Amino acid sequence: MSQRPQKAYQNKAFMDAPAGRPLRIMAEYMEPMNRLHDHNILDMIVFFGSARAPSPEQVCDIQHELKNGANAERRLHLERKLSLASSYDKTRKLAQLLAGWSQEISQQRGEQGQRFAIVTGGGPGIMEAANRGAHEAGLPSIGMSIALDHEMEPNAYISDGLSFEFHYFFMRKFWLTYLSKAIVVCPGGLGTIDEFFEIITLLQTKKINRAFPILVLGKEHWQDLINFDAMVERGVINREDLDLFTMTDDVDEGFQWLKSQLSGWALDHPGAGMSEEDLSII
Repeated sequence: MSQRPQKAYQNKAFMDAPAGRPLRIMAEYMEPMNRLHDHNILDMIVFFGSARAPSPEQVCDIQHELKNGANAERRLHLERKLSLASSYDKTRKLAQLLAGWSQEISQQRGEQGQRFAIVTGGGPGIMEAANRGAHEAGLPSIGMSIALDHEMEPNAYISDGLSFEFHYFFMRKFWLTYLSKAIVVCPGGLGTIDEFFEIITLLQTKKINRAFPILVLGKEHWQDLINFDAMVERGVINREDLDLFTMTDDVDEGFQWLKSQLSGWALDHPGAGMSEEDLSII
């Protein structure tokens, strides 16, 4: 007796092959849409930043190792890591403030869905700090990680059911920004610069054609890395392009700026294209 043929979507060899790529891409678009809708997430604030910033618990271990002796190369590595500790603390505090404000909004307005949920790339460091701040304030905390050869576990502060893992960087970037109403760019390296500059470019070219406040947290870090004034002087960007973001070292100042920006337009415009028409095709 012949066996029933295998359904195409259950054929792992096909789904993992180049021919299955369009289906994999579509899955990474539709599944997060469905899950975010099920968790009643209306919109978000995304935090970008380094995975290398140490938590307070890691700082204690680093200080202990420095105190008890380490060779010169190891000491330099630890001291560089330690220099990012304040960025972790500031990120955690800012996420707490934003989460607390979000809860106030929901209570005052009687909204059913979650406004301004905190979303990160889901990993350690700055990402953990933002998820941790939101978690400690009782706000849903979302992590959108990427599958890499060097496995990076999702941090412990992501809410149940809101941890995602993407294969495609471009789909991950899409979901990190699609429902986001503001961006916080914390100290980071190549990945953070890539994310930061892509959003600025989309705003500059009007591909994102709406208000999208960008807070850059950590003046010294970013001014050391990127000379925006030189870009203006050399004519590769316009002076007004610098108005696409605001930069500060002060958490409270940054929070007040984001609060004023979002209060001015975002409160009455939940979501970002996730209409009932969009959801009806799921």
